[in-house]
Amino acid sequence: MPSADSPAAPTAAALGLAGALTVTGVLHFVHPRTFERLIPAALGSPRAWVLGSGVAELACAALVAVPATRRVGGYASAALFVGVFPGNVKMALDSRPDARSWAMRPAVAWGRLPLQVPLVAWALRVAGRRRAAGEDA
Repeated sequence: MPSADSPAAPTAAALGLAGALTVTGVLHFVHPRTFERLIPAALGSPRAWVLGSGVAELACAALVAVPATRRVGGYASAALFVGVFPGNVKMALDSRPDARSWAMRPAVAWGRLPLQVPLVAWALRVAGRRRAAGEDA
């Protein structure tokens, strides 16, 4: 892994974020029911929200992966991570020790809440990176 000061560090951080967003974005389409539990009933169709957020994650991944759009992609990713936080809180509040899904067990559901902070920081770090002279990405 490149050091934070190496020229490869911005690219590695951005491509890592793009990869993570791609995986989670695809999961929204492959296993949408897992994510439907995060959507409050007041918002209407959970499937529409899940698929929409999957599209948003894939769009952010694409923006972050391309150096020319990386800055806006990083900011969009940070906003996305903040925007889905209420759904993660709902999942934690709805969690039960006897849940069939591991994602709905309290340790996992509550444990994931603080993980949003480093995700937002990662996205902002990617957004804030500027290419040095002569750097490709």
